[in-house]
Amino acid sequence: MYGGDEVSAMVLDLGSHTCKAGYAGEDAPKAVFPSVAGAIDEMDIDESDNAEKNSVSADKAKGKRKLYVGSQSLGYRRDHMEVLSPYKDGIVADWDIVDSIWDHAFRECLSIDPKEHPMLLAEPSSNTQQQRERAAELMFEKYKAPALFLAKNAVLTSFASGRATSLVVDSGGGSTTVVPVHDGYVLQKAVATSPIGGELLTDCLIKSLESKGIVIKPRYSFRRKEIRPGEFQTVDLDFPNTSESYKLYSQRVIASDIKECVCRAPDTSYDERAYSNIPTTPYELPDGQIIEIGADRFKIPDILFTPTLVQTIPGMESFAEIAPSVRGLPQMVIESINKCDVDIRRELFSSILLAGGTASMQQLKERLEKDLVEDSPQAARVKVLASGNATERRFRWVIYFSFKQSL
Repeated sequence: MYGGDEVSAMVLDLGSHTCKAGYAGEDAPKAVFPSVAGAIDEMDIDESDNAEKNSVSADKAKGKRKLYVGSQSLGYRRDHMEVLSPYKDGIVADWDIVDSIWDHAFRECLSIDPKEHPMLLAEPSSNTQQQRERAAELMFEKYKAPALFLAKNAVLTSFASGRATSLVVDSGGGSTTVVPVHDGYVLQKAVATSPIGGELLTDCLIKSLESKGIVIKPRYSFRRKEIRPGEFQTVDLDFPNTSESYKLYSQRVIASDIKECVCRAPDTSYDERAYSNIPTTPYELPDGQIIEIGADRFKIPDILFTPTLVQTIPGMESFAEIAPSVRGLPQMVIESINKCDVDIRRELFSSILLAGGTASMQQLKERLEKDLVEDSPQAARVKVLASGNATERRFRWVIYFSFKQSL
C-alpha cells in the first residue's frame, strides 16, 4: 500500500546506453548498469549452465530465450550469447528486455518491493502514446506500483537545474537530441535529433585504432600470467562460439574508457594538418599493451560538430553515406531555437543545458558556446550551462521536489 510521504519515490531512467535507478531527492542514482541484455536461445543452453543457477545473475527465461542483465552477468562470457538492446531508432522495441532490466534494478540492485514505492519514469521526448501505455501497463500490472508518473527527460533536466524554460542538449549513447522546454512543457515541433551519440564515437575510435594496427582485445580473450615478480605474459584464449555482438560489446567497454580518459573537444574545427604533430597520450590496455593516442583524441569528439569527419575513418562506410545529411551540434541548436516562438528565443539562447554521458566530454561546453556565439544573431546572449559535477551531468539525476504533489 502506498504510504504517502513515509515512502521514498523511485526514479527509473532507461537510457540508450545505461539504466539509472534510485530514490527521488538524492544526488545520484543508486544503481547504474548497461541497458542491454545478453540473450541465449534455450536450445543453445547446455546442461552445464545449471551450475550457474546459484549465481547472482539476473537471468530470466523469456519464452525461448534466457536473458542476462547487469554489468556482472554481461561481464561473464557465454557461448552463443548475443548482446541485444531494447531500443530501435530511439524507441523501445523489445519489452521483454525492458522487463528484465527493471526487474534487475528493483530486486538485485535496490532490493526493494516495487509495490511499496511510487514510481517516476523518465522517458524520451519522442515517446509515443502507445509506448507510454505499454510502460504504464507493465508497471501497474506486473510490478503493482501504487502510483506512476511519466516525465520527459528534457523537462527533468530543466527542473533539476532550477529552470522551467531552457534548451536541453541531451547527448547520450544512441543519439543526440536538442529539446526546447517552455514552462515545463516540451515544444515538440522544434525538437532536433541526430544519430551521433557516444556509441558511434566509440565505434569510430575502435575503427580508427584498427586502421593504425591497434586491435583492442576483449577481456575474455586473454589471460595474464606472471612469469617473474611484476612481469606478466599475455596468453591468448580461443572461444570460437563467442558471438560477434558480445565481442563488439566487450571492445566497446574498453574503447569507451579510452574515449573518456583521453578525448577532448578541439577548440576549433579539426584540421588533419594542424593536428598531425600533436603530442600523444599513453593509455594502457587491459592486456598490458601501452598505446599512444594522438590526433584521434580531438578528431573523434569533433564528429559531434562536423559529422562528415566520419567519412575519413576506414570501416565506417555504413554511416559515412548518411553523414552529409546529419547536422552538427551548433546547427541543431540554432535550427531548434529558430522553430520556437520569437518571444522565447532570447531566453533559450541564454539557458542551453548539457545533459547525458557524451555531453560530459572535456571542453565540449566551451567549444559549443564558442561556435554558437559565432553563428547566432548578435542580439542573443549565448550561455551554455553544464553542471560542474560530472556525475550530475552524466546521470541527469532528478531532485524532483514536486513529484509527490504530481501524483
